[in-house]
Amino acid sequence: MATIPRPLTPGVSDAHDALYRKITWRLLPFLTLCYMLAYLDRINIGFAKLQMQGQLAFSDAAYGIAAGIFFIGYVMFEIPSNLLLPKIGARRTLSRIMVLWGLTSASMMFVSDIHAFYALRFLLGVFEAGFAPGMVLYLTYWYAPERTGRAMAVVMWAGPIGGMLGAPLSSWAMTALAGAHGLAGWQWMFLLEGLPCCVLGAIAFFFLDDRPDRARWLSDDDRRLLAADLDAARLRRAGSETRHATLRDVVADPRVLMLAASNFCVIAGIYTVSFWLPSILKSAGLASTMSIGLWSSVPYVAAIAAMGWLCRSSDRFGERRRHSALASIGGAAALAVAALYPANLAIAITAITVATALLWAAYTVLWAMPAGYVGSRAAAGGIAFINICGALGGFASPIIIGALKSMTGSMQAGLFAIVGIAFAGALVMLANPIEAAQEHRHG
Repeated sequence: MATIPRPLTPGVSDAHDALYRKITWRLLPFLTLCYMLAYLDRINIGFAKLQMQGQLAFSDAAYGIAAGIFFIGYVMFEIPSNLLLPKIGARRTLSRIMVLWGLTSASMMFVSDIHAFYALRFLLGVFEAGFAPGMVLYLTYWYAPERTGRAMAVVMWAGPIGGMLGAPLSSWAMTALAGAHGLAGWQWMFLLEGLPCCVLGAIAFFFLDDRPDRARWLSDDDRRLLAADLDAARLRRAGSETRHATLRDVVADPRVLMLAASNFCVIAGIYTVSFWLPSILKSAGLASTMSIGLWSSVPYVAAIAAMGWLCRSSDRFGERRRHSALASIGGAAALAVAALYPANLAIAITAITVATALLWAAYTVLWAMPAGYVGSRAAAGGIAFINICGALGGFASPIIIGALKSMTGSMQAGLFAIVGIAFAGALVMLANPIEAAQEHRHG
């Protein structure tokens, strides 16, 4: 687990470092575990496809729609869920989300036709809505903006960790348990990966504190010190408070819209790898489900390292925009190489590893930006809006690839389409004057 960086501004005492270390070790391991299970339940249909598609006779286009329809429910309920969090508290919100999505994910084992597949994927999106932006909002209650980069990286590591551990776990369940008690391997996979979320959701209700002033594990001095640090951060963001009094103000801000567009594009690239990596590796020559699962974990190991390094660099230099954009460009280029050499396992796995690492790093740095720009009064809705636009990227990418694969018989055209989208998002990020606006107001 990474430690919180030393303060970047002079005059901040070692007491701040000790306080933030205490917060980090209390909150981030648990939130990371929760997000890891959320990400795993979101992407495990990529492995289920290896058995499920043949047994239930789903086309690639139908599979792409089912993979993407998750995000329709997610988008519809994202903002209401996040607006509810400040009113009823983080522990009730996050606990409710985890229990309901865990039950829905486990229920995927009962799918017998495409209509049930669509319905459950839609409900999974409905019940998970608000989880990722809720965590981002929750972190703003505990960390000043200049410390969010590495804190965000630790939590966002959950995605690659979920992919790294989930790949061999999913493939093991699908092979070792196939036929046990009359259930197919993919049915066991959904059951074993869904139910733990319910348990973790129940734990969250008792483990999490809604805000620092309610945390009994902080001393009175700790609470005063943290309150002073966060109050100072609010004063530094005073210009943004007047600019973003409501959600409407956030949505009307061109800088926020550009940030949301970049999020759409980078998420499209990330979920291209998440949903289709097993199929890409199978096309490159891997035959067994276990070997596909083991090789699928490799890109996520690289992503964990890249995320930590890029976020430390962006914190150190106080710059996010170019860090995120250049990483996106590199990720898009690597994805293009994977599309050009789909049958060469060595080239394909190397290119996909680089693409996964850089796209995840770009995404993590991007999410360190909204907290320093959007005013606290509109933070819940603003963060949810940016996340919704990213979710639309997750909806679009599997549908684009699935449709083009059904039309052409190859994934190459779809991969190149996603390359173009990821590259466009990097250009939008480079053109975004959001950091200049922050520096002007803070100065």
